[in-house]
Amino acid sequence: MSTTTSSSSFLNGERAVVLFFIAHILFSLPFSLLLSHGVPLSLLALAASFIEISYDAAASSSSLFRTRRGASSGILLGAVTLPALLLSKLTQLSRGFSLAQVNLQEIHYTTLQYWATSATSFVVLVFLSFVLLHRTPLSRKDWGLGFGLCFLFLQASLCVLALASTSSQSGLQLAFKLSWVLGHGLAAVMLIQHFLGTFPSCASIGEVLLVTAGIVLYFGDMLLLTVMRLCGLLMSSDLVTAEYETSRSEIGIIIQGLLLGLLLYPIPFKYILRVWEWSTNTASAESKRYCEIRRSIIFISLFVLVMVGIVPLWMQFVHEFHLHPILWVLSFVLSDPFKRLSLCIYWVCVICLSVLYVYDISKNSRVERILLRKYYHLLAVLMFVPALILQPEFLDLGFGAALAVFLTLEIIRIWRIWPLGQPIHQFMNAFTDHRDSDFLIVSHFSLLLGCALPIWLSSGYNDRPLAPFAGILSLGIGDTMASLIGHKYGVLRWSKTGKKTIEGTAAGITSVLASCWLLLLLLASSGYIFTQHWFSLLLSVTVSGLLEAYTAQLDNAFIPLFFYSLLCL
Repeated sequence: MSTTTSSSSFLNGERAVVLFFIAHILFSLPFSLLLSHGVPLSLLALAASFIEISYDAAASSSSLFRTRRGASSGILLGAVTLPALLLSKLTQLSRGFSLAQVNLQEIHYTTLQYWATSATSFVVLVFLSFVLLHRTPLSRKDWGLGFGLCFLFLQASLCVLALASTSSQSGLQLAFKLSWVLGHGLAAVMLIQHFLGTFPSCASIGEVLLVTAGIVLYFGDMLLLTVMRLCGLLMSSDLVTAEYETSRSEIGIIIQGLLLGLLLYPIPFKYILRVWEWSTNTASAESKRYCEIRRSIIFISLFVLVMVGIVPLWMQFVHEFHLHPILWVLSFVLSDPFKRLSLCIYWVCVICLSVLYVYDISKNSRVERILLRKYYHLLAVLMFVPALILQPEFLDLGFGAALAVFLTLEIIRIWRIWPLGQPIHQFMNAFTDHRDSDFLIVSHFSLLLGCALPIWLSSGYNDRPLAPFAGILSLGIGDTMASLIGHKYGVLRWSKTGKKTIEGTAAGITSVLASCWLLLLLLASSGYIFTQHWFSLLLSVTVSGLLEAYTAQLDNAFIPLFFYSLLCL
């Protein structure tokens, strides 16, 4: 690698959009948050930019990790997405606090989550820097990596100072808080290594960083909730103070228990299966058939034990349910049976008709798969918009149930659990593209989470009525129209090597703006007041559309979070 980094390589399309996104967030922050939180975020973005440039240059000549082919590393995008989102959320909560609609406890907890995600990005960037230093010849090391490390450690110093000055606390409490946030980073590094080893060539570094940071943050919240409950029952502890607490709904606890139980389920299943296979002989074909049946019996038995027994026990331990969680869900659905059961019937009918129609087209036509998959984006609009307006709490629960079903089916597909494993694998392959692999199919997860996360994040205080619709608008409307118009009418391309067109991007931005206008008219009839300036909305939609045009990452994962972050400002 040359000893200089050109300005053109530094400011490619994706990096320019991300840096503008960070600059817009910094410009929108109140002065108190700008000094304590905004400056560290800007340093993190600069560090990630230099490290990404060095990583991409090194990876072009030697394989550092087995990542998805055809995609850039995406380190900058993966490193700043969650910290920027939480900082935008913190800005929104600060507005609510000034109006006496948000308590200080919630702001403290969101602040802790912000520092946890910042620490995760910091530790992962340090890890990647040492990988580059170890695997890159000394003669090819450039000044960009050195700048990146300098910015990183300057950011870490400011983070420690900000954590120490947030409130009056003892040295032991500060040490616990620092250990807690750094623990997120160490866990993320281990999870990234495990993910890239178990599912090679399935994702870029930035995509893996986003997913692992989110999982670690979710696990950390579960662990913190459990520790707080234990401290409350067994002893009084000065380490776990009130700033670690926040109010949680029954639906949030049920979704968290379901998803974390399913993510942890493969670990005991793998070891139980190894012990059982070691103790049995499967030499003959007949024995192999019985082996598959026994594996299925073990899978079902352990699944029932974990999901019906252990997970509900944890839910009841950390939250006071007046009923068993499964019975609570039934009572919640039946508390408004006409609307909620009608919505369930509507969802089932739409899903069955759409899946059969699209599956038939995929088998009997030459329509490109990327266009076939956009039918599911439109399907998300048909399913989720009415539910979000009429039954938002029930939609929260529905997203959790759908994601649990997807995880269960993916576990069955990966482990080839008889008799459903192979048919599910064949069916899912009809809708895959270059971003999926036989190891892991992620597109349906990213679409569902892209629509669900803005809605889940908007629970509680929300003064931006369009924010919950961020995923549905950006993926269901914007991404779909950009692909359809760009594929049919696109001529002017954003880059010589890319497929994205200016016509497609313009169509995506225009369609989202039109949809926002229609939604605001509909919400205004329900009593919502639009408190955001139209120029700010135009800027939010445009930045999200440009990210879709320039990024080579999984846009279903990043664009909704970008759009939501901008709408919260």
